Amino acid sequence: MNALFAVLCLASALAFAQQGAPQAPSAGPHDMKTMPHDMSNTSAQTDPGAAPAESGVMHSMEGRHMDMGPHMKMTALRPIEPGDAERAQKVVIAARAVMEKYKDYHTALNDGFQIFHPEIPQKQYHFTNYSNAFAAFSHFDPDNPTSLLYEKDGDTYRLVGVMYTAPKRYTEDDLNQRIPLSIAQWHEHVNYCAPPAGHKAEVLVPNPKFGLHGSITTQAECDAAGGEFHPVIFNWMVHVYPLEKDDSQIWSVDRQHQHQD
Repeated sequence: MNALFAVLCLASALAFAQQGAPQAPSAGPHDMKTMPHDMSNTSAQTDPGAAPAESGVMHSMEGRHMDMGPHMKMTALRPIEPGDAERAQKVVIAARAVMEKYKDYHTALNDGFQIFHPEIPQKQYHFTNYSNAFAAFSHFDPDNPTSLLYEKDGDTYRLVGVMYTAPKRYTEDDLNQRIPLSIAQWHEHVNYCAPPAGHKAEVLVPNPKFGLHGSITTQAECDAAGGEFHPVIFNWMVHVYPLEKDDSQIWSVDRQHQHQD
């Protein structure tokens, strides 16, 4: 787990560095050595329906069918059904209350949210509550998101959104029960090839073969390269930006894709 985790972190760090992300503070006591999106590798917090996988590492309402690439899978956008807008709005209202409560990131830390790898420069920092993540395996509670999404603002953090998760075993029908798929598109990260021992740094080279930005996208290619293939590496997730002014930005597919979770 540690080896794959390190590779994912390196890949994320490279991507953020190439985009000119601001420097983050060094690791502190709130740095958890587990990715916030997939609890399947902790014995006490296992999703019984999910295959084991190592943890690691959206675009406007008008253009939601854009190609997200071979390493990201989106739920299909459905026709709107009666009650969908109202159900989605309830989530937004709850998320806004969460945003108000946790404007000061110190409050989040005091309530059990922990910064995932603050020493790695990132466009968004996930402050994750692992109790909320575990609870999300069995039920959806918009008042208690898995992660809070902060952007670095000088020496502090500015809250911009929240993230909800769902088990990777969920079907799109299951996800639709949580947030209507006519309004929001959930995503998961797929086709991940971890590099073999001795080749971990290869995720840092331009146009890498391995990792979330790698050219390898199939089991056969990964096996031939000596890597370790994971069809899915995270649980389902969706970002919500509840302070934005319209649905295209509140449920932005583009923004989720750019930050690569």
